[in-house]
Amino acid sequence: MSTESGHSVHTAHNEKTVTNRTMDAVVAVLFMALAAVVMSDSWRVGASWASDGPQAGYFPFYVGLIMFIASTVTLVTALVSRHPDLGNFVDRSQLVSVMQVLIPTTVYVGLIFLVGIYLASAVFIAFFMWWLGKYPVAKIIPVAVGVPLALFVMFEIWFLVPLPKGPLETALGY
Repeated sequence: MSTESGHSVHTAHNEKTVTNRTMDAVVAVLFMALAAVVMSDSWRVGASWASDGPQAGYFPFYVGLIMFIASTVTLVTALVSRHPDLGNFVDRSQLVSVMQVLIPTTVYVGLIFLVGIYLASAVFIAFFMWWLGKYPVAKIIPVAVGVPLALFVMFEIWFLVPLPKGPLETALGY
């Protein structure tokens, strides 16, 4: 896009965030770390062949080893490629859209530990319906209260599966 004077105009949509090459390298390193943890723990519980067959960590160790090798190949390829993929991994507008969901979801998970899953879910549903859905309060309240209430009845009463509870459920005797 250019102006009448011929100068380039950059929009927020096309601004660089991070390259595909960088993301390939970062994800490869994260998978290598995960694979190292799997291999280490598998070795701790026994990753060799015993007289009666494979030990508990035998197969997980080799799965971790394959994952580590594949991630190492990905990392080396990303770092030494003659033609690295320097394309934009994500546009700023796309990143904003992801963050609009990721940040509230992270807060929701944290709230589960503080107030329990049912109250946190009611707040989460109400927030998203109000913020992104732009629904009126008359529609938000029944859904934000009804869904967690239905889940409470289903899990706690019918299936007898306890989910994380907070002070509200404790006050109600659950």
